[in-house]
Amino acid sequence: MQTESVTPGEAAHRHPPYMMVFFGLAILTVAEVLVAFVSGMPKRVLIIALVLLAVWKALLVALYYMHLKFEPRKLWLLVVSPLPLAAVLVLTVLLEAW
Repeated sequence: MQTESVTPGEAAHRHPPYMMVFFGLAILTVAEVLVAFVSGMPKRVLIIALVLLAVWKALLVALYYMHLKFEPRKLWLLVVSPLPLAAVLVLTVLLEAW
């Protein structure tokens, strides 16, 4: 009988709650649709609300489905480094829309 050896990193890594994340993403999607089509918000508030909801959804996907929550800090730096450029691009587009 062969026993499997488990490294400390594998022992600490639990499976992410995929269904909970899925339902969270579904709720955020419903919130986006309600904000976009049902609410009578001003255009500027609507854009900010939709961007914040989209960022929240992207964060959930990156952390759980892409397993970044369980990765070492060096990989986090690699993933986070282009975010300032993305923020500048989004802000530029938002300012042009106003």
